[in-house]
Amino acid sequence: MNVALRSAVADAGLTPRKLAARVGVTSKTVERWLADAELIPHARNREDACRALGVDEEMLWPQAVKDRIKTGNDRELVHSYPYRSACLSTVWADLVEGATEELFLAGYTNYFFWTQVPRFAETIRRKAESGCRVRFLLGDPAGEVTRQREVIEDVALSVSTRIRISLEHLDRIGAAPGLEMRYSSADDAVNHVSLSVFRFDDDALVTPHLARLVGHDSPLLHLRRHGDGGMFERFAEHAEELWGRAVRAG
Repeated sequence: MNVALRSAVADAGLTPRKLAARVGVTSKTVERWLADAELIPHARNREDACRALGVDEEMLWPQAVKDRIKTGNDRELVHSYPYRSACLSTVWADLVEGATEELFLAGYTNYFFWTQVPRFAETIRRKAESGCRVRFLLGDPAGEVTRQREVIEDVALSVSTRIRISLEHLDRIGAAPGLEMRYSSADDAVNHVSLSVFRFDDDALVTPHLARLVGHDSPLLHLRRHGDGGMFERFAEHAEELWGRAVRAG
């Protein structure tokens, strides 16, 4: 657990719920900060929390301070994981919750969000209704690349099944302002299935898919934008290009 943060909250005479209200996040988000010393909140949330607690950021999240010492394009690499499954579910949940302007999920199936992120559908609806642009770019469940990928993976929960599970959840959410969904075009499907880009405002989680491996066994990069022309922007532009040629489902 984050002992320093827990002590600072107690010393300030606050509860997780009261700190959450001052920072503008949910109490469960603060509970995750307290439970995981390696979890680093968004910069604006760290700043608000430190102000509310009257302590320096280095005391609560020293790694965030060390990361800022990086120079050049290296500054954009927040963390790397040899497997996507090694990235804690709390990282995904906090990035989803922290996005206020842009939530762009360009995985080929996006299936794992519905099982890994608590109350994901409820959060998506709330984000869209509050003005955040929420986009899902999926592979075509009936497409040729999807069929070929199913042969390669050869797993019980097939690619088309995982896509359709995402579609069912999106159907349950229904029409919401700011919520969009498209299939990648037939010409772009190979590029899409080979690289997943998940954007949360100025953070992105990127998964290049390796050979026969399913998504959770492929490596993952956590990037944070620092100016123009960096890795974050290049992957974001890739996803936007696929979106621009994508087709509307139905």
